[in-house]
Amino acid sequence: MAADGVLLVNLGTPEAPTVPAVRRYLAEFLSDPRVVELPRWLWLPILHGIVLRTRPAKSAAKYAAIWTPEGSPLAVHTRRQTALLRDAMPTMHVDYAMRYGAPSVDEGIARLRAAGAQRILALPLYPQFARSTTESVRDLLGPGFAMVEDFHAHPAYIAALAADLRRHWEVHGRGERLVMSFHGIPQRAVAKGDPYEVQCRESARRLADALELKDGEWVLTFQSRFGAAEWLQPYTQPTVEQLARSGIRRIDVICPGFVADCLETLEEIGMEVRHAFLAAGGTEFRALPCLNESPEWIAALDEIARQHAARA
Repeated sequence: MAADGVLLVNLGTPEAPTVPAVRRYLAEFLSDPRVVELPRWLWLPILHGIVLRTRPAKSAAKYAAIWTPEGSPLAVHTRRQTALLRDAMPTMHVDYAMRYGAPSVDEGIARLRAAGAQRILALPLYPQFARSTTESVRDLLGPGFAMVEDFHAHPAYIAALAADLRRHWEVHGRGERLVMSFHGIPQRAVAKGDPYEVQCRESARRLADALELKDGEWVLTFQSRFGAAEWLQPYTQPTVEQLARSGIRRIDVICPGFVADCLETLEEIGMEVRHAFLAAGGTEFRALPCLNESPEWIAALDEIARQHAARA
């Protein structure tokens, strides 16, 4: 029997841009052994003794800088995407959950069950598979649940990204370089066989091909490094600084690994990395919105969900 319910799952967000709310969120997020793969006896004292005493205040200030009257941008866009997908799939039960924070995955499943869904397809909103994200969702599902592993090379996903870029260029013109910035993961995870880097590079190449970009007109980077370990490179901020120092004055930045704007796209890229590029000599930095509620993305979500639900 095919799935008759779809549960969109995003990463999560604090409930408010306050220190207590951010501390609760980070405590749940950073306690996940998929996220921080250090031995628990080593990591948990560091987390509770150092990280959760110092980081929440800094993170709360960053969340406050992007918070909207409707709430967290990630939560707002995820709710809107869910509503639009529900309209596009009238014969399916559609809901959403957050891996960390509220509503929880258990709550999302319960709502779908209460609505009448018997077989549920989980669709993590991570285009590229990583154990620290996608596999962490599977940890909560248990046996008997179908799940979309990734959609990094799905033609509709690539087409939605390309459509957003073409619209942007029609209005603003094209920068001298297109920077495709993906969330990073520790290099050791890739060394252990995580396919994330390969999938990011394939997504970037397919997007460049769809836009008919030549080598040298675009660059792939990785952002959001955490801790002292080596993460996937090249890092986004040093790369854009080097572009500015080399004489590149106008760049466009897109984040293909995020389907909804969030702290990493709005504050890290839109504020911190922008400032770094301009301070290094750049003159025009344009950060594109994520896919959010673009019609091409909702159509892609519909296609991805239907294809996998039929096989569930």
